[in-house]
Amino acid sequence: MSSRRSRLRQSGSTRITDEQINELISKLQSVLPEARRGGNDRVSAAKVLQETCSHIRRLHREVDDLSERLSELLDSADLNSAQAAFIRSLLM
Repeated sequence: MSSRRSRLRQSGSTRITDEQINELISKLQSVLPEARRGGNDRVSAAKVLQETCSHIRRLHREVDDLSERLSELLDSADLNSAQAAFIRSLLM
């Protein structure tokens, strides 16, 4: 039984309140492009989390696309040029 009490005390000290969750969801919603366009309508936390996941996936795809374009650009450029050196310095 003491093990259970210990777990309860540990989880109780790191417990997040509903108010804190609501505040975090609001902050998350405020940085989503869809939420900023859509107005100030109240949206469920589940919807905000779904939109967040979708946004992160889009950002990952965009990073992958940009990385591929950059690789193609570097492959076609003179590797000793000042432009290629500058691009490489930005990547490191």
